Amino acid sequence: MRKKLLVLKDIFYQTNGRVILKQINFSLLKGEIHSIIGLNGAGKTSLANLIMGLEGYSPTRGKIIFENRDITKLSLYQRAKLGIALAWQRPAYFEGISVEEYLSLKKSKVSPADCLKKVGLNPSLYLKRIINEELSGGERKRIELASLIPLEPKLVILDEPDSGIDANSLEIIYLLIKDFKRKGISVLLITHNQKTTFISDRVSLLCNGEIIKQGQPGEIGLFFKKYCQTCNHIGKINKKILRQ
Repeated sequence: MRKKLLVLKDIFYQTNGRVILKQINFSLLKGEIHSIIGLNGAGKTSLANLIMGLEGYSPTRGKIIFENRDITKLSLYQRAKLGIALAWQRPAYFEGISVEEYLSLKKSKVSPADCLKKVGLNPSLYLKRIINEELSGGERKRIELASLIPLEPKLVILDEPDSGIDANSLEIIYLLIKDFKRKGISVLLITHNQKTTFISDRVSLLCNGEIIKQGQPGEIGLFFKKYCQTCNHIGKINKKILRQ
């Protein structure tokens, strides 16, 4: 049986008087791909930011456990040193530097060229490119994912990697996620795309800041498509539907 890598215990998160996450109990196994699916505004990105320890994101209540260690009070930098990495929903924040420089920020045995090859980008065409608005959304997201490879993380958090990109880029991203799993790296996949969940081992459905359902990709994905995408109960959970 695979061991638990990440455990969230009774997590509440409130900001500016608004409750964003409530009573989140969740575990991620070593070498597992686990999707968190939910509509926009469900709290998915806030959950990712809490786990990563971004500035301004700290649980109001509860604990975050990583490899049996309480990391709730640790900084982003300290969590990164433990092996947690986050690919941003808005990719490649390091505007104005070359792709090669960006991929060299972390010294690694893996060259920037090899990182680009892993995400299906030709090094001769992209190493000297500047990270700016001239790169497409798909290119920027692939570069962001390539930047995770030198980190050799234990846990990768991917926040909406399937949002606003072309079909070819999406397939390459799926292949990279599967490659992470083959290497024993756990992946927490944040998405609102029901199709994306099918590469996962397990799926958790987040609604209005609560995990309301967990299970296999087919079960949760179809539930999400049938009930959540057509739900009019914005801001509250329809308890009757949960019994379906």
